[in-house]
Amino acid sequence: MKRRPLIAVGAALVVALTACGGAPRQAAESTGGRGGTLTVLATADFAHLDPAQNWTMRDILFGGRTLYRTLTAYAAAPGAEGTQVLPDLATALGAPSDGNKTWTYRLRDGVKFEDGTPVTSEHVKYGIERIFDAELQEGPGYLRDMLVGGDDYEGPYKDPAGLPSIETPDDQTIVFHLNRSTADLDYILALPTSAPVLKAKDTGVHYDNAVFSSGPYMVEKYDRGKELILVRNPHWDQSTDPIRKANPDRIEVRQGLSAATIDQRLIADQGPDQTAVAWQDISAASMPRVLGDPDVRARFIAESSICTRMLAFNTAKAPFDNQKAREAVAYGLSRESYRTAKGGEAIADFASSYMPPALTGGAVNEAFTAPPEGDVERARGLLSEAGMPEGFEVTLTTTSSDQGRATAEAVQSSLARIGVTVRINAVDASVFYSTTGTPASQDHMVFDGWCADWPNGASFIPQKFDGRNIQPKGNTIISQLNNAEVNARIDAIAGMTDPAAAQRAWGELDARIVALMPAVPLVWDKMPLLRGSRVSGAFGHPIWQGEIDYATVSVA
Repeated sequence: MKRRPLIAVGAALVVALTACGGAPRQAAESTGGRGGTLTVLATADFAHLDPAQNWTMRDILFGGRTLYRTLTAYAAAPGAEGTQVLPDLATALGAPSDGNKTWTYRLRDGVKFEDGTPVTSEHVKYGIERIFDAELQEGPGYLRDMLVGGDDYEGPYKDPAGLPSIETPDDQTIVFHLNRSTADLDYILALPTSAPVLKAKDTGVHYDNAVFSSGPYMVEKYDRGKELILVRNPHWDQSTDPIRKANPDRIEVRQGLSAATIDQRLIADQGPDQTAVAWQDISAASMPRVLGDPDVRARFIAESSICTRMLAFNTAKAPFDNQKAREAVAYGLSRESYRTAKGGEAIADFASSYMPPALTGGAVNEAFTAPPEGDVERARGLLSEAGMPEGFEVTLTTTSSDQGRATAEAVQSSLARIGVTVRINAVDASVFYSTTGTPASQDHMVFDGWCADWPNGASFIPQKFDGRNIQPKGNTIISQLNNAEVNARIDAIAGMTDPAAAQRAWGELDARIVALMPAVPLVWDKMPLLRGSRVSGAFGHPIWQGEIDYATVSVA
């Protein structure tokens, strides 16, 4: 799960079903038609494009809309419609049987790789089997844990006979046998791990450099860290693809640019940059220029995401082994100051629970009711109840980025009002996860966060609050909460076969955990992006972190 956490920087996945403030949602209407070149301005290379290893939200969306298809995928639409999982390679969503432990999918006819080879169920099976290889395990591991026999299977390179729990009775049918019931397999198969891979083109750990396309585009050139150029896959057939429009003839990803340069170029909107989009967040420093100019603001995109920012307490360490001390900080904190330091209302909505609204059926869960500016009087009362009326001194871990320091200073200043002294431990972003993911040496407070992998609490609550998942290294349960009642309820909900009932139950459990206050819900992220004036059909996709959905974009 290592790519799901969020650190305290501006560019770190269902979502508020309606925007709760800031810039209006951009319409998905595409007016540019087919043709032209879309340019993507980026600071860095992709972490992975290999579907076995791709587990960074932006990379998942980009790869899945351009280079490969998956058994299921999300609708190419903003807001609530975009949270709907649809058949992609499959002709329909899965048909469960055996108490939701066996799932069957039928593939579409006419889908082809870039060399014209028809995509079959064997290619999907092989692509999934690759995730079991020890060197290809940076991607989502859900299927490794869920498929019968997965504990012993070592991947197709060591065991070419394959995994028996994935059956392919014919070229168009694939059947999954799971070791437990689930209502979520359609969501899990929307992740890159269900993309087909042609065995003859598989280069193992080097597949990142030359993904063999089953999607609308294929790689013409990839100079890692500098540029990726995609051109049309001549064997992609629009009639077989209900999701992707693939309007541009060419997509050029320009990498290695500074964030400030990208902001400046898109704000200026000159020449080729009129047909460009930003890959990463507009910086907080650029927001006044973006929002203050009506022409620029009209090109601003800020869709709410499925990412929640939190301030996590180390509940295994004094003073935060005391629940009243945690509550005192939660009510003493000015989330308004924190959000301002991040860039303001245009890039975040205040959170009132851990899970964003679409993970609880679209309703806002009002579990945390502290006013945005905090409640100093109540916080001081809670300190007295904790037996610490004079306050205490704690350390907060953040990143050494400008925004990391600014948000930490906002916390420091607001908590000083209630007598809590905050020391700031600013570490480089490259070591943030290793620092905060080591419970034995973790500080009192940590900027934390999580992005769900699909619109259901099963991809949020266990990863952040199931104490049985606490690890000595690479830990994601940053609060170190290990509550027996919470753990038991997680198991009970995970066993439900009715998706709607499970969704409601996750929301109820979310509120129960908020009452324990292992972390302060700070904000639900929006992804602040800019597009060039000749780009249309661009919107932030609610599942994939609010990143621009390349399925619908066109250029004039």
